[in-house]
Amino acid sequence: MSKDEVFVSADGIRSFIKDVLLKVKVNNDVAGYVAEGLVQTSLRGVDSHGIRLFPHYLEGVKKGRINPVPNYEFKRTSPSSGILNADHTFGHAAGMEAAKKAVEIANEAGTGHVAVYNSSHFGAAAYYALEIAKHDMIGMSFTNTDALIRTYAGKGAFLGNNPFCAVVPLEDGEPFCLDMATSIITFNKVKQHRENNFPLPDKVAAGIDGCETTNAGEATMLLPIGKYKGYGLSMFIEILCSLLTGMPYGPHIPKMFEAPMTDKRYLGHFIIAMRIDCFQNKGEFKKRMSIMVDEIRNAPVMDEDVPIQVPGDPEKAIAKKRGRTGIPIDEKLLKEFINFCKDYNINFPYES
Repeated sequence: MSKDEVFVSADGIRSFIKDVLLKVKVNNDVAGYVAEGLVQTSLRGVDSHGIRLFPHYLEGVKKGRINPVPNYEFKRTSPSSGILNADHTFGHAAGMEAAKKAVEIANEAGTGHVAVYNSSHFGAAAYYALEIAKHDMIGMSFTNTDALIRTYAGKGAFLGNNPFCAVVPLEDGEPFCLDMATSIITFNKVKQHRENNFPLPDKVAAGIDGCETTNAGEATMLLPIGKYKGYGLSMFIEILCSLLTGMPYGPHIPKMFEAPMTDKRYLGHFIIAMRIDCFQNKGEFKKRMSIMVDEIRNAPVMDEDVPIQVPGDPEKAIAKKRGRTGIPIDEKLLKEFINFCKDYNINFPYES
């Protein structure tokens, strides 16, 4: 624990975020989705997309980027698909509405596919796929972002580092959860390094000239995973989230931090739910899934001190720990939260 950090319970932070959002006239259901999404993400150790982004989202509400009272429009386009107009609300709410619609459709048709348009940043992709897995389905979630990935063989950014997540339920314990962007690190992680004046690892980011840099203050774009493979994967996700939703792509998407907070972002998401029992006996599938991940974990290791893990294992361990100790909040974020309490006359769940 850093001397500049405090730890606050997940319940305390969840209530605090929701109370602040209600004070700025955000719909109750929307506020609940945002609070849960941010807290779940921080509990799982994905701090770049968790509660640290709350001040940014709050500014979006106050300046008009984010619609606090959306009028959703959902249209069923086939037995297994639909489109959701998010009316420029929080991506967390839009994504969860889409996940619930996808489950509803999958219960009828076997699979459910929902394209979301007119949305905003939806945080961690795992939030929506994990919700689908609670229904004993395989869940997938995708989103586009503004231009962040250095084009393979180019020196500028065109595509986003478009995140996606796939979640598969197990017989025992929390599900398999692959949650990743197509860059080696996210730009929110770059911003964390800037704020803490830490250098970046080698070969993760580039400056305005396209040359690699470890200076977080100079970084303007990210390097893709697997070189041309990550670049190609970004393009496929762009097709799902921009072309199939009718939203802008790559450089035509307003920047998350650099664009005026009065500008809507016009982001697209794509959510998929798949019923396991349409392919295999559900109980047998989940049992075999549990056996497979355990076999992987118990395979021979190169280093006895470095265990083999499967996607989701690190987040599960952090969530278990933070469920006991609370979520860490650094000094800068703590001051912002305390100021919100003064502004909106609410109590903060931590007292120094």
